[in-house]
Amino acid sequence: MAAARGARAGERVAGFGRAAVEPGPAVPQGLLRAARKSGQLNLSGRSLSEVPQHVWRINLDTPEEAHQNLSFGTADRWWEQTDLTKLILASNKLQCLSEDVKLLPALTILDVHDNQLTLLPSALGLLEHLEKLDVSHNKLTSVPEELLQLPRLKSFLLHHNELSCLPEGFGQLISLEELDLSNNHLTDIPTSFASFVNLVRLNLASNQLRNLPAAVSAMKSLRQLDCTKNYLETVPSELSTMASLEQLYLRKNKLRSLPEFPSCKLLKELHAGENQIEILSAENLKHLNSLSVLELRDNKIKSVPEEITLLQKLERLDLANNDISRLPYTLGNLPELKFLALEGNPLRAIRRDLLQKGTQEFLKYLRSKIQDDVTGPNEEPPVTAMTLPSESRINMHAITLLKLLEYSEKQAAAIPDEMFTAVRSHPITTVNFSKNQLKEIPPRIVELKDSVCDVSLGFNKISSVSSELCLLHKLTHLDVRNNLLTSLPEEMEALTRLQIINLSFNRFKVFPSVLYQLPALETVLLSNNQVGFIDPLQLRKMEKLGTLDLQNNDLLHVPPELGNCENLRRVVQLLTLLLEGNPFRTPRAAVLARGTAAVLEYLRSRIPT
Repeated sequence: MAAARGARAGERVAGFGRAAVEPGPAVPQGLLRAARKSGQLNLSGRSLSEVPQHVWRINLDTPEEAHQNLSFGTADRWWEQTDLTKLILASNKLQCLSEDVKLLPALTILDVHDNQLTLLPSALGLLEHLEKLDVSHNKLTSVPEELLQLPRLKSFLLHHNELSCLPEGFGQLISLEELDLSNNHLTDIPTSFASFVNLVRLNLASNQLRNLPAAVSAMKSLRQLDCTKNYLETVPSELSTMASLEQLYLRKNKLRSLPEFPSCKLLKELHAGENQIEILSAENLKHLNSLSVLELRDNKIKSVPEEITLLQKLERLDLANNDISRLPYTLGNLPELKFLALEGNPLRAIRRDLLQKGTQEFLKYLRSKIQDDVTGPNEEPPVTAMTLPSESRINMHAITLLKLLEYSEKQAAAIPDEMFTAVRSHPITTVNFSKNQLKEIPPRIVELKDSVCDVSLGFNKISSVSSELCLLHKLTHLDVRNNLLTSLPEEMEALTRLQIINLSFNRFKVFPSVLYQLPALETVLLSNNQVGFIDPLQLRKMEKLGTLDLQNNDLLHVPPELGNCENLRRVVQLLTLLLEGNPFRTPRAAVLARGTAAVLEYLRSRIPT
């Protein structure tokens, strides 16, 4: 290559007479001079609609300064300087790339992400030294066959495009170590993926996959596999033979069961939330000796096996929003467990205030019950506010003794008047009207305003919060998850005692501004909506806020100022900031996985000084 440069230099010096090609849109000469020395050129964020011709010819044409100065010092001997190896054209307005990219044969890194490209030039296949190609966040509908000949390509980033299929020969890119195909329209994966023996990270999230080929298991070096947000109903049994796998993401699919993992001895993280899993068995768990994160929230799991205690390295266990009624007390013996999420389960014999005391206090409680099981083998556990839905008849025992008004899982379009009539003068503290077909909040709920403090209206079809609900001035806990809400009324600022609100799985596009006005609010669960922005300055006013769940929204940017929210930095278990599953690029998943303190510290480090 040095010889080639020398030959080119000789040709240029011979008379300095070769005219430079028309430069096109201006690129500062200082940048070009620096690029000839460093071999790197960064033209990102310059609103370029095309790449200037002199960029492609940077190593061919005589530089401008050569015509102006014939006495070259050591630093100006341009004919001896470096071929371009790194070219960044990200965040411009490029609609196409010229075939002249072949004039940069020494390129090892080409970054054209965040443009408007609809196709790629076949000449890219001639860049035999290329190791990283980032074409993400464009409008690509296909991958040229010529690109499959790149012998050294290690990182290929294709996420956020419009790909519906891949060439069958895609597996020819045998040097690949990282492949990101997330956020496309793929319906299947070529069987040639079996050839990716060096692949370490594979991201297939947010596509339209209904199955994975068994060939995936042939990727013996794979450590991270992300299949989040597809239509998978099963995963191939061969997946369990992937001995190198460390992180597996299966969230937001249609799985009814988990595979067994007899060979996945290194698996550290298993994320399978938001599926339809009903059974968590001993066979699913007993081989996962290295597991530190198990996320199974928003499924239909009814019980947790005693074998959960085999997961001696488990640090985070998320079982929120399932149908779990009992827990094995031996769960308290997990030595490394730092985070345990159980909210939204109909747990029997466990008071809600115990869950709110934090993970370590709750585990201490479970350990205390191992030798002191208050429920005999034939004795029915006591009923609590989180008990499984009762029979359809009016339960006067619940009304009079438990202060509970319950009419749930009836698929009812309205709550019968006799339910409210039966209350009469009895003070009701808890209302459970979840899992029906309600389109509005029952107006008669206002009759309970002097006593009710806990209202559950989740899993209905409610599209707005009524004024009657805003009059429940003693309300401390409101659960309206899985409805059709898009906003909250300003009248809710009257709920000055509200501590916990669950708005998950609704249709919010903005963070409800009235929440900033609620002084007692400690927990905001707003996952699985479409929220695109949060105001850190307003959040700082929420002095008691301890848990903020914004997972699986549309946040494109996490404001660094969020790191200054001291209320989210209190050193108390279960006080958490959850941001996974959003399309922002930073903080990266590795930072998120380290927990709230690490995320806030990262954000503070990004605040401009």
